[in-house]
Amino acid sequence: MSEKDNNSASSPNPDLHKVLPGKRTWLERSLGAIETVGNKLPDPAVLFFLLMVVVWVLSAVLAPIQFDAVHPSTGDAIQVVNQLSGDQMANFLVNMVQVFVNFAPLGIVLVALLGVGVAEHTGFINAGLRRLLGWTSVRLLTPMLILVAIVSHTAADAGYVVVIPLGAVIFYAAGRHPLAGIAAAFAGVSGGFSANFIPSAIDPMLAGITEVAGQVLDPELYVNPLANWFFMAASSIIVIGVGWWLTDKIVEPRLIKDTPVDGDMSDMPTMEPLSAHEARGLFWAVVGIALALILLTIAVLLPDSPLRDPDPGLAFHESITSFGAPLMRSIVPLIFILFLIPGIIYGYVAGTIENHKDIIKGMTRAMESMGYYIVMAFFAAQFIAAFSASNLGILLAVNGAEFLQALNLPAQMTIVGIIGLTMFVNLFVGSASAKWLIIAPIFVPMLMQLGISPELTQAAYRVGDSTSNILTPLLPYFPLVVVFCKKYFKGAGIGTLISMMLPYAVALAIIWTVFLLIYWTLGIPLGLQASYVYP
Repeated sequence: MSEKDNNSASSPNPDLHKVLPGKRTWLERSLGAIETVGNKLPDPAVLFFLLMVVVWVLSAVLAPIQFDAVHPSTGDAIQVVNQLSGDQMANFLVNMVQVFVNFAPLGIVLVALLGVGVAEHTGFINAGLRRLLGWTSVRLLTPMLILVAIVSHTAADAGYVVVIPLGAVIFYAAGRHPLAGIAAAFAGVSGGFSANFIPSAIDPMLAGITEVAGQVLDPELYVNPLANWFFMAASSIIVIGVGWWLTDKIVEPRLIKDTPVDGDMSDMPTMEPLSAHEARGLFWAVVGIALALILLTIAVLLPDSPLRDPDPGLAFHESITSFGAPLMRSIVPLIFILFLIPGIIYGYVAGTIENHKDIIKGMTRAMESMGYYIVMAFFAAQFIAAFSASNLGILLAVNGAEFLQALNLPAQMTIVGIIGLTMFVNLFVGSASAKWLIIAPIFVPMLMQLGISPELTQAAYRVGDSTSNILTPLLPYFPLVVVFCKKYFKGAGIGTLISMMLPYAVALAIIWTVFLLIYWTLGIPLGLQASYVYP
């Protein structure tokens, strides 16, 4: 795909579309209020600390009260445990390190990202994205760009820093509006954040949080990291279809009419084709991962495979997907290996790495990028441990379930409520894991009390989180996307990006929610070892 001449684009008068001084639209005023409120919230790590203090104080206040609520597992009356008592404070200090080390999402995320970090550091992920986009015809440019944006979720930051700016470049090179390329890519990367055909680090991260939250009710609960895989893979088609139609029929026509391309086109990036070394490295990396998958399949299919559940009473397919199957409990290590292999092969063949020290450097860089998450996880782990030990979570879940049962609302309305609540919270807390760490301990056990499975509650959360990402200025990468827009339209700001992305957010929120309800009604499996009901 060749790039057009830098001076070939004609621009209308940019003054025609400037917001007049002193005048602000209702949307801009609303977003300004949301941003002001959101900026006053503490950092998520501090927020978890403050929530832990709140739990301590509430437990001390409620401990003397006798409640009628009964624990669903033991049948005993629920008694709030005072976390400010001498014994509990001593336990807090003694167990602080173990609570952090044993925090389920922490190890899951770090192990998965070790492999992804190598694949990103050597250039394998970058080269793969560029190749996919380079093969695409102009007519199918939009759906392919959104597809690549969705696949980029396998590396948390790759979509934001690679796919979104490349989307603008290839749209401009094809004679289309570059901001439409940014909008389509942003819709795929962030609006469809949870949708993916390929399992990514977000799957085990959220599943680990869901599992910990559900264990308040059921200590033996296990949530498969791929419990939402089938639904999220199917959702990818929804995101691509909605994004394709909106980009080509709504967003780009408006941009062509109203938004001039008035940036310094001489300083714009170009979508460079793969070099011979990069192409060769990508080919052998794909061969390597294909061979790894074939070997894994053979290992699973072998008679008496150690990767299957040895229970003789299970059917063949059940021995592969059961809770006791080592294969199912090895999803995270497999994600690590299946990114590590092509990353290393690509690096050596393409010449981006020279020795094993470069591989370790890639892992180190991935861990450096997780420094903030580790800090947040420390405080989140302490909060969840205190919340669980105080019995406030189980008390709230039982009473909340009784209240919802008294309302006699259809389960579908409850799920829609979870989606709406998540969208609201997302306006103030941008991190997907931080929001789920706050919401899950309350709503996962509460909905379990109503017979709704943790996997379904998690799926609803993922829909609400994804569809509202592209509207909140508090998303960490939101300012970066505004900067990308400014390269092509000097007057771009938060309002510009919001006006572009609002159609995607509204359409995805409605259509994706309806799709979840239909999917649920048809009884199509959500993913591996997942059901719609509990128990």
